[in-house]
Amino acid sequence: MIDVLVAGGGPAGLATAIRCAQAGLSVTVAEPRAVPIDKACGEGLMPSAVARLAALGVRPAGHPLRGIRYLDASHRADARFRHGDGLGVRRTTLHAALAARAAELSIPVLPVRVTSVIQDGGGVTAAGLRARYLVAADGLHSTVRRACGLDPRRARQPRFGLRRHYRLAPWTDLVEVHWSAGAEAYVTPVADDLVGVAILGGARGDFASRLTAFPALRERLAGAGPGSEVRGAGPLRQDVPRRSAGNVLLVGDASGYLDALTGEGIGAALAQAAVLAECLAAGRPGDYERAWRRACRRSWMLTAGLLWSRHQPLLGPRIVPAAQRLPRLFTTIVNLVGDA
Repeated sequence: MIDVLVAGGGPAGLATAIRCAQAGLSVTVAEPRAVPIDKACGEGLMPSAVARLAALGVRPAGHPLRGIRYLDASHRADARFRHGDGLGVRRTTLHAALAARAAELSIPVLPVRVTSVIQDGGGVTAAGLRARYLVAADGLHSTVRRACGLDPRRARQPRFGLRRHYRLAPWTDLVEVHWSAGAEAYVTPVADDLVGVAILGGARGDFASRLTAFPALRERLAGAGPGSEVRGAGPLRQDVPRRSAGNVLLVGDASGYLDALTGEGIGAALAQAAVLAECLAAGRPGDYERAWRRACRRSWMLTAGLLWSRHQPLLGPRIVPAAQRLPRLFTTIVNLVGDA
């Protein structure tokens, strides 16, 4: 019997598998799709996420990020990272680098899908495999989470994301966040000749129609060729009641997700993978819920506060002007997220 079966071989699942292997646990990944898998993602890694990847032995190619820029029609605010660079990295590049590291550690990746779970006193059976623990890393709409009765509450104000890439040289080493009345557009340099644009909000419509809410950005992108197909994700918010059910534990987007406002999806997954591996190596899976909350508390609170402000009619339009007027506070908040 293996120690850990990871359902899902995306970045969260592979990071968890690598952490478990580093902790001396036997681990197998169940992933039916070929690597790398592309999906909607902001693709900007904060400095803390870059450090966590390095601890895994993973250093993907990308574009250095030195901070965050907020913009609306008439305001701009820049905040530089104080403790090292972040990294703009194409999701497929990150996924391939994690898969290569897993292969170096001889972690088996089996082309099977986990659709049902059977638990007993000795462990978990799933996809014909037997393990002491099953880790669900199968995304926002996790099949394993649903099978364990941990479905999230429905979001009252659902938000969705669309992302595509453009073939042009980055014009800045900052992640730009363009704000409009009901949406944000995140522009992330991911290579010397490629930028990713992710549009988040509650509005419906295709990518081109949603880009019209950002005329300055649309003008800058005019004439640039597409670098990828449009990918979508949502609803983004996933209020999961808890992170475990017996010997089944949730990590990454499957464990709960608030919003992409602060761009910390991958960073949060890497932090969760680290504490999950520690709990399982110590034979204390019951400690994971508390460890998960400690790992995510700061970024979750900051994201929740920003999201709440975003939905207030009087506060939402004042976010970027306030960041411009209070640059020290804006920089402090950005670095609290970047170091979380």
